[in-house]
Amino acid sequence: MVLNLTDIVLTPSIPGARWARMAPMADSRSSQGSETPTSASDSASGAAPASARAVADAYLDARVLLDPAAAAYLGLHQERTGLGDWSPDGFAAIAEQNRRSLAALDALPPAGPGAGAAGTAGDADAAADRVERDCARLLRERLTAELALHEAEDHFVLLNNIDSPVHRISEIFSMVPTATDEDWARMAERLRDVPRALDSYRTTLAEGLRRRRVVAERQVVTVGEQLGEWLGQGSADGPWFSSVVAPGPEARRAELDAAAAGATAAVAEFRSWLLREYAPATDGVPDAVGRERYLRAARDHNGADLDLDEAYRWAWGEFHRLFAEQRAEAERVLPGAATPLEAMEHLETHGPSVQGVDEVRAWLQNLMDQAIDTLDGSHFDISGPVRRVEAMIAPPGSAAAPYYSSPSLDFSRPGRTWLPTLGRDTFPTWQLVSTWYHEGVPGHHLQLAQWVACADRLSRYQASLGSVSANVEGWALYAERLMDELGFFSDPALRLGFLDEQMLRTIRVIIDIGMHLGLEIPADSPFHPGERWTPALGEAFFATFNGSPEDTRRSEIVRYLGWPGQAIGYKLGERTWREGREAAQRARAARGEKFDAKSWHMAALSQGSLGLDDLRDSLAAL
Repeated sequence: MVLNLTDIVLTPSIPGARWARMAPMADSRSSQGSETPTSASDSASGAAPASARAVADAYLDARVLLDPAAAAYLGLHQERTGLGDWSPDGFAAIAEQNRRSLAALDALPPAGPGAGAAGTAGDADAAADRVERDCARLLRERLTAELALHEAEDHFVLLNNIDSPVHRISEIFSMVPTATDEDWARMAERLRDVPRALDSYRTTLAEGLRRRRVVAERQVVTVGEQLGEWLGQGSADGPWFSSVVAPGPEARRAELDAAAAGATAAVAEFRSWLLREYAPATDGVPDAVGRERYLRAARDHNGADLDLDEAYRWAWGEFHRLFAEQRAEAERVLPGAATPLEAMEHLETHGPSVQGVDEVRAWLQNLMDQAIDTLDGSHFDISGPVRRVEAMIAPPGSAAAPYYSSPSLDFSRPGRTWLPTLGRDTFPTWQLVSTWYHEGVPGHHLQLAQWVACADRLSRYQASLGSVSANVEGWALYAERLMDELGFFSDPALRLGFLDEQMLRTIRVIIDIGMHLGLEIPADSPFHPGERWTPALGEAFFATFNGSPEDTRRSEIVRYLGWPGQAIGYKLGERTWREGREAAQRARAARGEKFDAKSWHMAALSQGSLGLDDLRDSLAAL
């Protein structure tokens, strides 16, 4: 069967807003080495912020003191070794910080009537006004969306295979520095905090049990399997935490090994509780979350109030368009192929591949390096630390999706792409090329590293914590299609891989919305017309039109059901990026001006984060 590579982007965003993934909650009980701020207006001088950018960056400064994962991701406060507080009190502390930040934003004087108007981009003051306006709108939208989730008590059902507190732990250990003896001493301290961090999360899940707010069984089973991988079950490599400390200095060997063993024991205890105490309560809990909760989640992931029925209909139109293109490309790959899936399976077994985990990492690194060299100067300006991106192998217990992690704010840690190997040693390349244009350059890395490079002109918040998943994923999918437009998929095998990735993201819109809202499959569908979506039909739809192996299909279905509203942002975000570019082209033509794609792309990549409600108009004005 075909291995279909899905993806996400790991950014230090507010809970649930990414991929974006959620960073862990405030560690209000453990010693972090700094006093916890009480207001977004706190600053060294004690003065209230005078602008939206100042409010946003004051919020970031407060948040990283409350949020160790965000701090580790941004490369800030490395001296602080607590992992986070996922208890109800921890979630409440973040919500209160958000309310204070919104109050500080409300207290600002109103912006001038002409601030940020289109057509004034060449004027420095007007450009600064536009940044101010965009920052204020982003901060208000992001914090309001997050508070809606908190007030609906959705944090009590924050358990899934890709975006829950247990995953934040592995991310922290993947982000913190390990260059010095002091770094390793802090590593040991973080490992010793794993039992407390997991216990805080268990407190929230237990309170959810008491309130009868629990997730569906498949989420618990899947997380239990992932934690089993952490424990080294079925692996000759042993527990994951042992591999984390293996490169440490011999002088700290006993300390690191003991800390790793304690962390492993805590994972085993948490897993046992999850399967023994929590799982029985999930019996009969539906997988679908329904329209009300779905709309809250979709707002958080997309930065927009979506018309879900329109998005569902539009995705079916994309499905039919892509399926026709796939059939034509499959004929070029394998003349006489009965279906695109048959041609994909041929490529999977007979097409080019890379043998070996180390070898595929090096191959991916070379692919990204070549893309940078080829695109720089002709289609983008890629300079300084933005040129550095590293290919990495994902740790065990990861979901099936490749992902990207942004550079730290000072670029001391570069942007990185991560490939989960899932026990494989052979990697067909027909699909990997499009996926790594998405993950690396011109996709996630080019956008998110450019944000960091522009953080001083924007705000650090707009370049990091304010990330909106659909903006980021939409750009990366747009980047794949841009590479097709530029002729990088002239090889039929590579273009079929690109089309398969486009089809995957289209299927996501159809079944993510369809399963959660129980929508009817339209009459012109080649698949079960007139029936209503179920998880079983969703998996069968994948098998028929995307060809992923069973374990990947299972991971995808569990992902959508446990993380509603995120997966639709890829195609809906791409649609917004393309509509914004087309509107900018029309505006230039109406003024008798030539559209410069390179300049437009760099301006678009340098404006920081925006939700889909604001993105199209902003792109059209560039």
